[in-house]
Amino acid sequence: MKPANSTTTEAATRADFSRIRYAQVWEDADVLLAALEVKSTDTVVSISSAGDNALALLGAGAERVVALDLNPAQLACLELRVAAYRELTHEELLVLMGSRAGTAAERHALYERCRGRLSAEVCAFWDKQPQSVAGGIGAAGKFEDYFRLFRTRVLPLVHGRKTIAALLHGGTPAERERFYEERWNTWRWRWLFRVFFSRFMMGRLGRDPAFFKYVEGSVADRILGRTRHALVVLDPVRNPYLHWILTGTHGEALPWALRAENFDVIRARLDRLEWHELTLEAFLERERAAGVAKRVLKYNLSDIFEYMSAENTAKLLAALAEASAPGGRLAYWNMLAPRSRPESLAHRLLTREDLARALFAQDKAFFYSALVVEEVL
Repeated sequence: MKPANSTTTEAATRADFSRIRYAQVWEDADVLLAALEVKSTDTVVSISSAGDNALALLGAGAERVVALDLNPAQLACLELRVAAYRELTHEELLVLMGSRAGTAAERHALYERCRGRLSAEVCAFWDKQPQSVAGGIGAAGKFEDYFRLFRTRVLPLVHGRKTIAALLHGGTPAERERFYEERWNTWRWRWLFRVFFSRFMMGRLGRDPAFFKYVEGSVADRILGRTRHALVVLDPVRNPYLHWILTGTHGEALPWALRAENFDVIRARLDRLEWHELTLEAFLERERAAGVAKRVLKYNLSDIFEYMSAENTAKLLAALAEASAPGGRLAYWNMLAPRSRPESLAHRLLTREDLARALFAQDKAFFYSALVVEEVL
């Protein structure tokens, strides 16, 4: 696809945006909401991806949420979610997503109830891929395909169902550490993990190879270290991302936007959500041209700087600081390429290392290497 106007981002010129990359948002909304501290007067801009965290920001009470993405397939994921929140019960939403078991016929019937609320373009998009609906729309992305391959082809070579169930049962921190060292962390686990989560395999099967341009060092070793944190330090019982990777459903551990206690409040606030096929730079230009600059106070930037050079990262951070009112806040993740505001922007952005470090220690989406939180001065 082509960006909406001449204002492009670096990733748009190198990555393939021809399909759903992420059918779920693999960033912990609990951490995001704590980082941004959304208030009822806030306008929040969110990188959309599949839309889960834009919906979480809406449910957290933002006055307005603007979801942006370069990939129309990702926005189609968000639009179908919005239709599902309007038309389905909470349990039916979970079945359509794939968070709960359901047959292909059940999911197609649920989708049919949502079709009337979709734009013609998005309706045509989903109509052309009935297999994505049948398997649960939360499983329809390239990244989810990658984890499905890991779950069905690689993991059985290492651990059986009883061992996986025992891991997800959790236990005390001491019990989790003993289980990990004595039963889980075998030489076969380490070897196959390093092969499957190598730069080559992730680029070929999981993420776009272009996204590794600025990554140095071993990809697999970094992710392996964070995986141990998720299995030992954090409680696997409460980790929806881990449950999906290992079982293909969320079980009883649901992401923020899919929890029963948040369903009604999200549904009641859907008119405050909008989405656009725009770069972040183009959105900032549009706001400035409309004379409404500096009304955005919070930004969920996902991991967009992962795909940019340090120079382009600095330029975009400067533009965000200029477009935001004092007290505004940015939150974003580093996966493998370290990115944060340069020293030249120290007078414009305050890095909240204390807050970011404490929240990152709780991050259930364990494949990231850092969380960055910055405030506009």
